[in-house]
Amino acid sequence: MLELFFLIGFVAMLLVTGISLLGVMAALFVAAAFMLLGGLFAMVFKLLPWLILAVVGVWIYRSMQKSQVRRY
Repeated sequence: MLELFFLIGFVAMLLVTGISLLGVMAALFVAAAFMLLGGLFAMVFKLLPWLILAVVGVWIYRSMQKSQVRRY
C-alpha cells in the first residue's frame, strides 16, 4: 500500500514541477526498474543465510554417506 502512495506522490510531483506526460512515463519506467532490481538484491540478501545453511547441510549429508561402488 505504501508503494502505491509513493507512486501517486511521485507522479504528482513530476506533473506539478512541469515535467511532460512522456517524461513522467519515462521516469516511472526507470523508477520501476530500479525498485525491481533493489527488491531482487534485498531478497537475495535476505535468503543468503538460508542458502548457505542448505549448502552446508547437503555437504555434511554427502560427507556422511559411504562411497558406494557401482558395478556395471
